[in-house]
This record gives sequence, C-alpha cells and structure tokens, in this order.
Amino acid sequence: MCLIAFAWQPRPQLKLLMAANRDEFHGRPSLPLNPWADAPELLAGRDAAAQGTWLGVSRRGRIAAVTNVRLPTLEGAGLRSRGALPVAFLQGSETPREHRDALLPTLADYGPCNLLIADAQEACYLSNRPGIAPQTLQPGVYGLSNAALDTPWPKTVALKAAVQRWLDAAVPGDTETLFTALANHQQPPDAALPDTGVGLARERFVAPAFIRGREYGTRCSTLVWVTAEGEGRIIERRFGPEGVLLGESQLGFHWPL
Repeated sequence: MCLIAFAWQPRPQLKLLMAANRDEFHGRPSLPLNPWADAPELLAGRDAAAQGTWLGVSRRGRIAAVTNVRLPTLEGAGLRSRGALPVAFLQGSETPREHRDALLPTLADYGPCNLLIADAQEACYLSNRPGIAPQTLQPGVYGLSNAALDTPWPKTVALKAAVQRWLDAAVPGDTETLFTALANHQQPPDAALPDTGVGLARERFVAPAFIRGREYGTRCSTLVWVTAEGEGRIIERRFGPEGVLLGESQLGFHWPL
C-alpha cells in the first residue's frame, strides 16, 4: 500500500475504518481479494510474485497493512519481502503490542516499510525507517503514505480530512464518498511536495492520491470497516494501466469480540 487513512475507535458504533490505495507496477502479478486457499481465515489480495499481501483481515479478528518507505538509500539486495509482514500478524495469535515488540529486532531484514496492525482491542504502528519509534495508537484518525505515520504530505492530509468528514457525516452505507477520496488525482503545487530523493518529476507523478500511469499506478483501492459488534466488510476495486477499472470484490466477516 502507498496511502492509508486509518480511523481507530473513532466513535462508539465503529471499531475501525481503513481506506487505502495500493500503488505498484502494473506488470507485477496479483490475485484479487478472496479467502486464501491455503489460509481460508485470511481475506486479502495477494502478491503472486512474493506470496504476501499489502492489506488484509483475518476472520479471527485481526487487520494489517504495509506501505513501503520512499528513501532510495534504504533499499538493498537480499532484503525480505514487506508483504510477509501483514501475513505473519494475520496468522498469529499475539496481541498487536506483543507482535510489534517481537518483530522489532528483525524488522530491518525487510524492505523499507511501515506496518499497521490491530485486533479488536488495540492498534500499533511500527517502521524500519531510521529514527521512527513504534506507537500504540490512541483513538483517532491517522494517515500513512511512504514516510512516517502522519507525515503531512498533501495526499495524506487530504485523505485523512475526507475520512474525518465521512465520520462526522455518519451516513449509513455510504462508500462512494470514500472511494471518491481515494480516486482523487489532484496535483499538489511543487512547493508542497516532499523531497525523498527520487527527483521532482517522480515526486509530481506519485503526488496524487490516485496515480494514473501506463507502467506504474494505483492498482487497487480498498475499504475496510468493523462495527462495535464485530460485523465487518472489506471492499476492493482493482485498476489497470491509466486507471481503468478492472473489477470489484466484497467480503463480509465477523470478528469474535
């Protein structure tokens, strides 16, 4: 994933809400949202190259999502796939805090990443970006892209604000407002762009929430929510080159509370 807004315990009736875009090369093979054949409790899309995922939920009451960190100096050969991190949490049984603390000593073995993990009781953030401390999240709305949690990149700020407006409006069944926010292709001014070492042309290309490109772009937009009663739904919309809609999948689930 490359853009996430995560609302943790935002109001009494809603345990969590996640709205996210996955940006990736269109040539990298992926499987659509589905229960996994070798792990039916997992509901997620799947990276067919490395067999991990970018975002998923478990019927046993867990959610996890990963983004890469855009610092070219951190990339290197021989690092483990980031997509294995959500899978390990989704299939585990530790609390998010226990899993976070156990993972921290080996997190540098993976590609540069941010990781969000939660169950029905707590949520945690961790990163192997240098100097970023892990956090146990308090109730609120958080934004994450390819820097640290709540780094105020324009698209992160805009998506957080859209999620907050949606929460304030509290219109039952309204998913299109959130998908519209994820589909935002507005180009921020150059002065607002970060400098992550990839050059201005690349910063411009990846600055919108929804990236349209022939070879690289937003591959899917995903919404997940879980109510206070444990009733949940995950919806995935998939896109091809230049943002062409390819399909949509929806799955319901129930978390034991």
